[in-house]
Amino acid sequence: MKNASRLPNMRNLGVVLRILIIANAALALVAYTLAGSLPDFIQALSNISMLAQPILLSSLCLLYAGYPLLKKLPEILANIAVLILVLSSVIVIHGFFTQFWISGELPAFTRVMFCALAITAITLYYFNLLHRAYSPAVTEARLQALQARIRPHFLFNSINAVLSLIRSQPKQAETALEDMADLFRVLMADNRDLVPLAQEIGLCRQYLALEKLRLNERLNIQWQIDNMPPDAMIPPLILQPLLENAVYHGIEPLTDGGTITIQIYTRQNEIHLILKNPYNTQNQHLNGNRMALNNIKERLMLHFDLEASLNISQTQGEYEVHITLPQQT
Repeated sequence: MKNASRLPNMRNLGVVLRILIIANAALALVAYTLAGSLPDFIQALSNISMLAQPILLSSLCLLYAGYPLLKKLPEILANIAVLILVLSSVIVIHGFFTQFWISGELPAFTRVMFCALAITAITLYYFNLLHRAYSPAVTEARLQALQARIRPHFLFNSINAVLSLIRSQPKQAETALEDMADLFRVLMADNRDLVPLAQEIGLCRQYLALEKLRLNERLNIQWQIDNMPPDAMIPPLILQPLLENAVYHGIEPLTDGGTITIQIYTRQNEIHLILKNPYNTQNQHLNGNRMALNNIKERLMLHFDLEASLNISQTQGEYEVHITLPQQT
């Protein structure tokens, strides 16, 4: 049975804002079709809004309260449930205004019901299209080419590093092979659901341990994660591709190597993930960062809409990526 994966998060600020814009734009269009002049348009929009805005706001409240249950339903049933909740709001608000409406004749219930359900259907269709536009299923080929695998040079170098350890340090070689197996198992999985932050950090540590085998003292890692919430849910493979780029574009071109800093903390119910690495302006491969960054932006948009952001800064020989996303456990 198909899950309601395309149902928008009714508790997301960006989603609520989009719903308000779509609904009010539809109301303005209805008012425009009924008006013959600008004063008539303003009057018609005012009359419509007196009834429509309470219905809209009450519907949003119902959807906010019912979202934990709605997201567990199959997609079709979830959409039907949304329509039922909106219809319930129409019945209650229209019934209330029937008793107290004093501004002319109250619009017929059937007309109000049709408009509310039509706007709801249009809104759900819009979010369906938006989900398809940002869904990993649509860009699967590019995602897999970018972050569902590791560059061949990393694989070959890691194998060579393990081979050099087999005789002298067999235990370390065994650990490295286990890290490689775990890393590729995660990268080959269907990474669409949110995962605990601690799981992503564990994956990053395994990846960096492999890179440390071949780069030795050239690669230094500074973890600043004492204040991170380990059970916070984030999209998978958010940090690992950034670390891969930090090593490839920041550390490898430098003869003496450098330090990668990972800082994670929470502030006002938001998680901040900051990654810093050396920045060499002469490096001709820095443009490769854009593919990973654009991909991560798309997945943040898919999961968190406008509540997440990704910012980049380059200052004094340092490249910084700052990701902000809402804290969910």
